[in-house]
Amino acid sequence: MLSATIFLLFYLLAKKSLYFTASLTFLAIVYQIYEIIKYVEKTNRLLKNFLESIRYSDFTRNFQVQGLGSSFDKLQESFNAVITDFQKIRAEKEEHYFYLQTVIQHIGISLIAFHRDGKVEMINNASKKLFQVSSLKQIQDLSRFSEELVTCLLSLKHGENTLVKVIDNEDILKLAIYATEFKINNRQVILVSIKNIQYELEEQEIESWQKLIRVLTHEIMNSITPISSLSTTLTTILDNFGENNTNKFQDEDLETLNEVKLALETIHKRSSGLLHFVDTYRNLTKIPKPNFGIFQVQKLFNNIHRLMEEEIKRKGIRCEISINPESLELFADEQLLEQVLINLIKNSIHALEHTEHPEIELKAFMNKRGRISIQISDNGQGIIKEVLDKVFIPFFTTKPKGSGIGLSLSKQILRLHGGTITAQSIPNEKTSFTLTF
Repeated sequence: MLSATIFLLFYLLAKKSLYFTASLTFLAIVYQIYEIIKYVEKTNRLLKNFLESIRYSDFTRNFQVQGLGSSFDKLQESFNAVITDFQKIRAEKEEHYFYLQTVIQHIGISLIAFHRDGKVEMINNASKKLFQVSSLKQIQDLSRFSEELVTCLLSLKHGENTLVKVIDNEDILKLAIYATEFKINNRQVILVSIKNIQYELEEQEIESWQKLIRVLTHEIMNSITPISSLSTTLTTILDNFGENNTNKFQDEDLETLNEVKLALETIHKRSSGLLHFVDTYRNLTKIPKPNFGIFQVQKLFNNIHRLMEEEIKRKGIRCEISINPESLELFADEQLLEQVLINLIKNSIHALEHTEHPEIELKAFMNKRGRISIQISDNGQGIIKEVLDKVFIPFFTTKPKGSGIGLSLSKQILRLHGGTITAQSIPNEKTSFTLTF
């Protein structure tokens, strides 16, 4: 139409008489040019809006084009089809993202993703629970938990794993850490998994000790029993022989006979003592299965106090008992726990023998991780650092007449309850044994 109108304008100008008609034709040309520009700009605006929707991931728009011809109708269909496809892809990605987030947040192993400078990108619920934080922006913020852990995390290389021991108030944690490093969007990210394997290590340690004790007791019993029996038999034979042949022996012979009898009696005495010793240690492998039940900690403490009250008063020891909250209840074997607590209190009494103002504190509470804890503390001579890690080892004792099975037995009883027992000590100031369930 524009081409025809321009041709008409030149035709009218050539006539040199139809100036008014030529003017109207010129105005028609201007109007047509304006409409063409407007048409092209509208097309460009549609393309611009479409591309911006993709650029900014805004897939909520619908393109409506009316009255511009069938070609624009097809363009509208194509635009809306592309937008719909992008909406589906985005929805699938969001579903996948939220699925992975849910898995990460609910997995039992602690996960932390961070940069080399310590900036944290992601931390899951298990990590928050382990480190007792609601959020974490920098790895360095964990220094209040453990300086050694922070240093270890920032220095870990790809594929490296390590073990870190952390003492957090009443809890002793042994953290197995594994690191992997990857690049995403030009960012180097370190992903570490952290798991507290204290329970598994103690379980393995106890199992190893039990196997060793079973082998040792079996071999010793097999070797010592016949020696004890033979020494008794030989002593009886010598007694009978001596009584029947007294007149036949000279004084020197009788003296030699008595020495042999004394030697046999010594062998019998020592072999019997060794048999008793071995039989005592067999108790470490014969702990009865706990009879679980729900009971109040207050009741448990009252029973312990009644049993130990007379001895505590006789020794002049001040005893404090506290339970917070007072209604605290345990699901455990009450009899076995009584045995553990009595053993620990007796140890405290022994440690307070040379203390001027002896004190024992027995308390129960919920620790910061929401676990029930029972703690026995005293202000006795304490345990030096070099010995503290060995007190739960079977046969190890610092007492002159100790057997070295009390604390080991207590540890095994706590393991049967799915709990732990830990020791902390500042010599001559405070020593605490904490049972955590």
